[in-house]
Amino acid sequence: MANEKKTQTGVWPKIKPFVNGGTSGMLATCVIQPIDMIKGLSAGLLRQATYTTARLGSFKMLTTKAIEANDGKPLPLYQKALCGLTAGAIGACFGSPADLALIRMQADATLPAAQRRNYSNAFHALYRIVGDEGVLALWKGAGPTVVRAMALNMGMLASYDQSVEFFKDSLGLGEAATVVGASAVSGFFASACSLPFDYVKTQIQKMQPDAEGKYPYNGSLDCAMKTLKSGGPLKFYTGFPVYCVRIAPHVMMTWIFLNQIQKAQKNMGL
Repeated sequence: MANEKKTQTGVWPKIKPFVNGGTSGMLATCVIQPIDMIKGLSAGLLRQATYTTARLGSFKMLTTKAIEANDGKPLPLYQKALCGLTAGAIGACFGSPADLALIRMQADATLPAAQRRNYSNAFHALYRIVGDEGVLALWKGAGPTVVRAMALNMGMLASYDQSVEFFKDSLGLGEAATVVGASAVSGFFASACSLPFDYVKTQIQKMQPDAEGKYPYNGSLDCAMKTLKSGGPLKFYTGFPVYCVRIAPHVMMTWIFLNQIQKAQKNMGL
């Protein structure tokens, strides 16, 4: 009984959601990472070790506290969405340096030889960025990254929890079917919620000045308003099938690995 109490009140229960989240994200990256981007694997793993550790761990803590405040009752969808938004922002703040390293390492192959940075791995990239550009450069472009992460995690985290409740309680599905089904729903909504922000971010990154040196957009908000005016809301979902195929599998594998990790820990009494 004393050992059981120690387990419940020790450090492990507090850090377990973070450890499980980061591990599941890293395993998903190892499975999903395209073979042609293998050079960015170290940055991809570091990103999951920071970003996914923080967002999934934070979401678990936030929802646990919210359920306690709700007298143990299941949370309504809007509260899950708020927890997802907050967890996404926290995760993106922690993961932004690794995300920058990943983007630069993947882009290196497309640059002329003279312009390549030739980072050997993620830690070398971070070391060079700090040395050449300063510590704050690690969070370059963090604003759009945080906003996109908030939208993605609102869709991913809230929809997964809601889907698990629906598949298990309303439809009476077994554990495996529930996890796979909820993971698929989560991947779809993660893609649907984040693509508009990803579209705007991409347009800003790709824009080139005209003959007079003027850029087409003054910033993200200006880009969003001009896109909405010229193409309507559906313009933000240009290329959705391709984007969904890129985002959803990683989301699904993260949830599936997380479920297996939790089952293994339960069998070991952790």
